[in-house]
This record gives sequence, C-alpha cells and structure tokens, in this order.
Amino acid sequence: MATESSEGEDEGKIVGGSKHLVVDDDMREMTKNAAWSVSSCKPGNGVQCLRDDNCDTYWQSDGAQPHLINIQFQKKVKLRLIVLYVNFKLDESYTPSKISIRAGDGFHNLKEIKAVELVKPAGWVAISLSGNDPRNPIPHQPFQFTSAEFVTYSTVR
Repeated sequence: MATESSEGEDEGKIVGGSKHLVVDDDMREMTKNAAWSVSSCKPGNGVQCLRDDNCDTYWQSDGAQPHLINIQFQKKVKLRLIVLYVNFKLDESYTPSKISIRAGDGFHNLKEIKAVELVKPAGWVAISLSGNDPRNPIPHQPFQFTSAEFVTYSTVR
C-alpha cells in the first residue's frame, strides 16, 4: 500500500498532501490498462495532461459541473488506492474540494463507493478504496468502470 500521502484523513476529509509519491512494492500502477475520458476540458488541458506524469501540466475542466473523469478497464480489476496530485496554492478555483468515486460495470450502474472532502490540498493525496465502507455492499469486489466527480472550490464558496 502507498505510504500516507495526506496529513490526515478523518471521516471523509483529507487535509494537506505529500510532496513525494511513494508506493509499496505490493501495489502496481493500473492506469495504463484503462481508457480515460473527461467530461470537458479547456483547449490544451485535456486527458493527455492528466496522464503525462508531469506535475506542471494538468486537466482543466470547462463548462458546467459536474466535472468527471471516467476510467474504463477492459476487464474487472480490484483497486485499493487512488492517488491524485492536486495543488490548492496554484489554482484554488479549479482544485477539487469534494470527490465522489463511483464504480460499476458501466455507465448504467455506477454506485458511489467513496466520497471525500479535500481541505486545501497541496501535493499527492491518497484515497483508500479498501476497508469496510457501508456504501460499497461488497468490499474488495472487482469492478470494471470507475468514475470520479469533482466539485471545485469556486462552486462551494
């Protein structure tokens, strides 16, 4: 499992972040095994910037909320951790303040399995998907499709 990447996670709140991403040996990166799409983006800030391993580039949504990142796997996978790089200090209006993670077999049956609130995040933030979350009727169940909805700070003021 990844090392703690947030200063604290308490009842769905994540405060802070970590400057360095460290992942334990028993975990592997799964993003290359999926098809990625976003609900909207500004020109030059699309899904390619979300996936380029460069913390200086980023996805910038465009248009009305919700802002979505959709990740579709070819076959069912078990995800234990989602790690995001976010930086409230650089652009508070586009930094997510709330994230809802949904999983299912496709668009038609996505169920929320995790919801977190980010409090002025700056750095790598880890969102654990393991454990007994009451919204996930079958913990550790493999799923094929993941969707994350982001609510930004500019819309919650």
